[in-house]
Amino acid sequence: MNKTELGSKTAKGGFANEKDICIKFNDWKKDGEAKEWLEIMGYDISKLNSVKAIQIPTRIKKIDFNKFGVNEEEYEQFIRFKKADAQISIIIKIGNILKIENLSLKKANKNADYNQIDKRSISNYQEMWNFDDDIAFWLKLFTGESNPQKYSKKTGIEIFRDNRRLFLNEMPETVQNKIINFFEKNKIVILNDIIRGRGGLSADWMLVTRLDKVNETTTWILNDINTVMNFFGKGEVCISPRGSLRIGKITMQRKGGTPDPTKLQFKIKPCQLFNPEK
Repeated sequence: MNKTELGSKTAKGGFANEKDICIKFNDWKKDGEAKEWLEIMGYDISKLNSVKAIQIPTRIKKIDFNKFGVNEEEYEQFIRFKKADAQISIIIKIGNILKIENLSLKKANKNADYNQIDKRSISNYQEMWNFDDDIAFWLKLFTGESNPQKYSKKTGIEIFRDNRRLFLNEMPETVQNKIINFFEKNKIVILNDIIRGRGGLSADWMLVTRLDKVNETTTWILNDINTVMNFFGKGEVCISPRGSLRIGKITMQRKGGTPDPTKLQFKIKPCQLFNPEK
């Protein structure tokens, strides 16, 4: 099966959200897109007994974790490392074999392409990635969790572009290099955590949909998660002209907005997957 040829297509009829995609998978015997997605995943449609798609909620009660095919240990990982993006779980039965495929879903359009893939407090990321207290201190100034004016005497910085937070390119060069070196050295672990996730509900695939409401069509692309991590992670780790961090094609920035403006967030442009050569 040529995954490149089958990986992206435009379909009639608008569909984009996780509910629509669950309906299509659950109608897999009749639905053309669902058949193609299952083929891309490597399944022979003629040998499948059943396919059941369910939405993975952002919060799961412990008594419900069996519904998603995860054990108690994996449930604890889900609670600790759960991601903010939309996911569905596909439960596939082939004879007596039960297989589970977890999909990360991304909606994109040409005008507002950025999509958040992970967000947490600096303390959460420090626990996950074990960076030292010095990096944590400066990243908290970056997100505004710590007010830079309050620590002006300690940092030696007295003039700020934004009184609420400190941009990375306002920090001393030694600090900038230390942050860049940490993310370079730990790039694979970081990509894995922010794109795939951990535990029994970690993503195996990413499905990106781009809905055209005028023509009532949806262009989609389905890639395995290793391909996605390789694509978005490819490139250098550097500080952008605006003072955020770039990790390949991923942007790390202060979240801003409500309700949690001082969290750190990672964003991608899912539409880039449609044109991987650019």
